[in-house]
Amino acid sequence: MTNQMITRVEGEVLVLERVFNAPRELVYKVFTDGEHLKQWWGPRGWEVTVSNMDFRPGGSWHYCMKCLDKNQGDFYGMESWGKSVYQEIEEPEKIVLIDYFSDAEGTIAEGMPAPISTITFVEQDGKTKLINRAVYDSPEALKTVLDMGMEEGVTQTWDRLEEYLAAKQ
Repeated sequence: MTNQMITRVEGEVLVLERVFNAPRELVYKVFTDGEHLKQWWGPRGWEVTVSNMDFRPGGSWHYCMKCLDKNQGDFYGMESWGKSVYQEIEEPEKIVLIDYFSDAEGTIAEGMPAPISTITFVEQDGKTKLINRAVYDSPEALKTVLDMGMEEGVTQTWDRLEEYLAAKQ
């Protein structure tokens, strides 16, 4: 991979940054269209099997990731449901959303961390610097998701995004 992810933990804030070799408009588009998201979202071996998107402030993306890789042992066949609720959209610069764990009906999971994430798309000489700044309720809530392997999952997801962007250009 050409660009490694940079991770910073600042108390209850997790900052993830990476430069993608693609124009900002394209990177923004593949984040804001459910059909595109299905192609690259999630760690390796997982596929988005349900994707319902209403991309507007107050709208949401309700999705299911399923592990289809038999080599992932106990994870094989597991489903993980999520719901992103959009707070603010500034095309093509910024998306602010609350990221929830949910069930198949879209009911938000109680007691699970739900960060407010600001995703910023910065133009850099034909490339795009993606910055995801997630604010959790507490340092403990952030530690919970890090202990669940979230950083590795995001790294694999963004690797898949890099490959998807390369194929789209």
